[in-house]
Amino acid sequence: MTGHRGGLLYRPSNLLYNGAMRSYRPVNLNVLWFLIALNLVIFVITLLRTEAVINSLALDTSRLRDYPWIIISSMFVHDPIIWSHILFNVISLYFLGSFLIRAVGDRAFLGVFFLGGLAGNLLFVLHAHMSGSTLIGYGASGAIFALAGTLAVVVPRAPVIIFPIPIPMPLWVAILIFAFFLIVIPMGAPLRIAWQAHLGGLFLGLMAGFIFRKRRRIYYV
Repeated sequence: MTGHRGGLLYRPSNLLYNGAMRSYRPVNLNVLWFLIALNLVIFVITLLRTEAVINSLALDTSRLRDYPWIIISSMFVHDPIIWSHILFNVISLYFLGSFLIRAVGDRAFLGVFFLGGLAGNLLFVLHAHMSGSTLIGYGASGAIFALAGTLAVVVPRAPVIIFPIPIPMPLWVAILIFAFFLIVIPMGAPLRIAWQAHLGGLFLGLMAGFIFRKRRRIYYV
């Protein structure tokens, strides 16, 4: 995959979807498939050894100083009881990830994924310390929200469909809907949703999107 200083780089952002996102040229999704496989493998291990995996890899805010790797490893752990957790994240990772790789390349995709997950987890830890409570979190939602936030800036008019709404809507509208239901509502409801991780990942993704647009970092694929 090579960069280019003409063509798509200087087209208006609303044309990027038609030019880059609908490309039929082969795209290397090996990095994306690896992340998906890693999530699924760890999920299967979690089903077999739930307590051991949670204790070793989940983000326990009271143990972060002694086990610093959990700030990253927790991104690949999912609830073994609520199957929709892993299902939603894997499906979202595939669709959002494949779009973003086509738009900015696999290296930039990895950067957004891990930095978004890290930003979300750091906000999760900060909130726990500020509230004086001990929290345990896991899941790739922060990283996935980062992918969505980046795409919402890079290709805001890309049409998507959100179940159960049967009509296409611009990607930026879909992101606002997700942000409302998965960030705003849990703040005042007793739901097991780490809105802090979602919020941190989304903000990181939005910032990354503006950086990509400013640098015109769009690639032919």
